[in-house]
Amino acid sequence: MHAKPYSRYKPSGVDWLGDVPEGWKVKRLKYSASINDEVLPETTPSDFELKYVDIGGVDAVNGVTIVEDIVFEDAPSRARRIVRDGDTIVSTVRTYLQAISPIRKPPDNLIVSTGFAVIRPWNIDAGYLSYALRESGFVETVVARSVGVSYPGINASDVGTIPITLPPAAEQRAIADFLDHETARIDVLVDKNRGLIERLKEKRAALISRTVTRGLPPDAARTAGLELHPKLKRSSVDWLGNVPEHWKVRKFSREVAIAEGQVDPEVEPYASMLLIAPNHVESGTGALIARETAEEQSAESGKYLCRKDDVVYSKIRPALAKVVLAPEDCLCSADMYPLNTRGEIENRYLKWLFLSPQFIAWSVLEADRVAMPKINRETLNELRLPVPPTVEQLAIAVHLDRETTKIARMVRKVEQVIERFQEYRSGLVAAAVTGKIDVRGQSADNGRVIANAA
Repeated sequence: MHAKPYSRYKPSGVDWLGDVPEGWKVKRLKYSASINDEVLPETTPSDFELKYVDIGGVDAVNGVTIVEDIVFEDAPSRARRIVRDGDTIVSTVRTYLQAISPIRKPPDNLIVSTGFAVIRPWNIDAGYLSYALRESGFVETVVARSVGVSYPGINASDVGTIPITLPPAAEQRAIADFLDHETARIDVLVDKNRGLIERLKEKRAALISRTVTRGLPPDAARTAGLELHPKLKRSSVDWLGNVPEHWKVRKFSREVAIAEGQVDPEVEPYASMLLIAPNHVESGTGALIARETAEEQSAESGKYLCRKDDVVYSKIRPALAKVVLAPEDCLCSADMYPLNTRGEIENRYLKWLFLSPQFIAWSVLEADRVAMPKINRETLNELRLPVPPTVEQLAIAVHLDRETTKIARMVRKVEQVIERFQEYRSGLVAAAVTGKIDVRGQSADNGRVIANAA
């Protein structure tokens, strides 16, 4: 892209806008658009079918991502705002989520939450307005003016007082066309990289699945001095299938003890100990992503005591596959099981077994049989586990530690590429709608700049 600055600028009078092109105006949003024009009346028929969009179904990059089909009598009371083609919705609650999206060719029954301000252009190009409302300075102003701690919000009328830039009408259209073209190109590249991440995650799952139920791949087995192609036998366990002939299949309760007896996290030495809860564990990876003591978490009621290297497994929402090795003597919440390995099973192998697709599928099925999705002690104790020889368990754990770390590094590199694309996208929108670059006539090939963003 060879876009250059405009030849002449003037002060905008707005700190976050800085100087703007000489021919542009800066006015409050309410002078170019109306806000919240239409709502569903309470007299709406109870069987009216609507497509509902809540705050959690929108983000600034992807727009509307979740639409719920529901009838009016079952809809939440906040399902009231009517939207039309050309509108832009801006979240006025939990504004830090930056739930902002243009509305293009919506079905007649699309309804959004009253947590959105529905901005309808009347003296401004709809496409240009949608970008102006997603420009970083505008978004940051909305967030900064929000009040409240846990549920920050802003009045829709206050949104209308925030200034936006107003280029001449033809220029608004040129900017919108340019950004449509360029952001679409960036979004394609982001989607390709997200696809790569999904393939890497699938590779990781397949690696774990194969290794904890069939043993090491031949090359790794050779290095570890193990049999390359062991014969298989039926495990007689539906979720497990066949296992190597020399492996044992043992009852969970024979190999693992689920710790009992809770301690008071408000007294020492427990108050100063690390406390692990499900939200501190990354889903599906076995990684601890947050460290806080019981005192720092203002923990109350009983917690379980965990020994260093115990397997700590979240019994709630098992589809999230939250399991971690205790990094030290610590506590865990009542939503988790501290598992003391005994018998012939090793804790590092058990962790990987819990992260296998087969075990996760079994746990989800079992959890669906109770009112609240969780794995109870009795169910877990009846589980039958594959138990390789100790030396093989340790070799499997070492192999999976090493290989999944490699995959994690690749995933992180791709995520960094995506982050750079998204930063470039945000910067490009900001530069165009604030007049830092002149994009008139710039809708030709801009591939070099986009490629360099990676």
